[in-house]
Amino acid sequence: MTGNLPLTKKDFPEGFRWGIATSAAQIEGAAFEDGKGPEIWDIFSRIPGKTFGGQTPDQACDYYHKYPEQLGMMKELGFDSHRFSFSWSRIMPDGTGKVNRKGVDFYKSAIDRMLELGLMPNATLYHWDLPQELEYRGGFLNRDVVNWFTEYAGFLFETFGDVVPMWSTFNEPIATYVGYALGVFAPGRKLEKFGRQANHNLLCAHGSAVKRFREIFGRKKDVFDPAGPNVGIVVDVWHHHPARPDDPGDAALAELENEKAYRSYLHPLFKGGYSGALLKYMADNDCLPDMLPGDFELIRQPLDFFGLNCYNRVVDSTDPASVRKSVEFAGGNYMDNGAEFYPKAIYDALRILKEDFGVGIPVYITENGTYNCEEEVVTGPGGTERVHDVTRIRYIQGFLEWLKKALDEGYDVRGYYLWTLLDNFEWPAGNSMRFGIVRTEYGAPSYIMKDSACMMKDFLRP
Repeated sequence: MTGNLPLTKKDFPEGFRWGIATSAAQIEGAAFEDGKGPEIWDIFSRIPGKTFGGQTPDQACDYYHKYPEQLGMMKELGFDSHRFSFSWSRIMPDGTGKVNRKGVDFYKSAIDRMLELGLMPNATLYHWDLPQELEYRGGFLNRDVVNWFTEYAGFLFETFGDVVPMWSTFNEPIATYVGYALGVFAPGRKLEKFGRQANHNLLCAHGSAVKRFREIFGRKKDVFDPAGPNVGIVVDVWHHHPARPDDPGDAALAELENEKAYRSYLHPLFKGGYSGALLKYMADNDCLPDMLPGDFELIRQPLDFFGLNCYNRVVDSTDPASVRKSVEFAGGNYMDNGAEFYPKAIYDALRILKEDFGVGIPVYITENGTYNCEEEVVTGPGGTERVHDVTRIRYIQGFLEWLKKALDEGYDVRGYYLWTLLDNFEWPAGNSMRFGIVRTEYGAPSYIMKDSACMMKDFLRP
């Protein structure tokens, strides 16, 4: 089954971007080739028990060597943009100072190939892969990370600013919190105060990098120009809902989790400080970060666009055993991979940005996708292999329908990026969580199209 969307590309505005999103650590491989320095996932993944089967990003999808073929697949499927990230330690092996020219040349070649194929480059400076040398110096717990990141960002702006129209400083800052507070992600630290300090320093680094961007390219334009250069940030919004809306405990828990998660970034970025509720939580739990005068002025830099990653919602209860039952009773349902199917999440997130935070700049859906959707490999006539992933097709259809509703209501959304092309290195889950619309194994020379890839090709047909 290939599936057909009830919507078509023509139902969306002229000039709306359709892209594929990836990240360096998850697809590039070549972890120690051509002068690249180690980054935190290279080290963290080697600690026994931290990743599925002890898997590492050493090879991943081998994009470093196979980018022409993989970019060609994006183009063949009808996408017109590639959202990718630079590997900081491939550009600056020690995080600061000396530049690795082979790394720069790799990205130059990849970007040139994107442009030849008509894929607009959409670059992220940081997607969770801090150079290990900087982690040895304290990483995001060290205030100097503001200067380290600004140096790195400035170099990339100056080197690629004439060919890359879209720049995001950070992808999903909450992943850095998880790595410093919960220990599930690299670098594996486990203290709430560490997480909150890393959050604050990251936001200051973001603001400083945006200031550097303006120094290089000039002040923010009055009207958004998709030709760029443009700078923004990517934040994921997984809105927390109480499993039992009438239960005070569930409602309070969901509110607190929202404050600790996406609101901890949106408040500083768009309102100039942390919320009272978050400040109280941090004071009560002895995890207030060290802050300097002027930090929130630095963080609240005018942006050209906002990147929204949206996958689902989260349902909270003081009685976790009741969560699934409560959601199903309320009309929700779960996919075969165990995740709830709640495509309205994308509409809710856009409403939150506009109504709760006054976000008046264009929004791009910078990631949306799902994983392990049956993934049945079958052999058809002539020996051609295919993968049936009906659940993924349903998921994409549902989210695009709610996105179209938001557009019809006047929400300023300029593009949608699917996560992702290939089954990649999915952080601690390794290759046990398959998000790709094309099936592959680490380093394998062959690719198997999933039905969702064929569906997207039909949908994106001119």
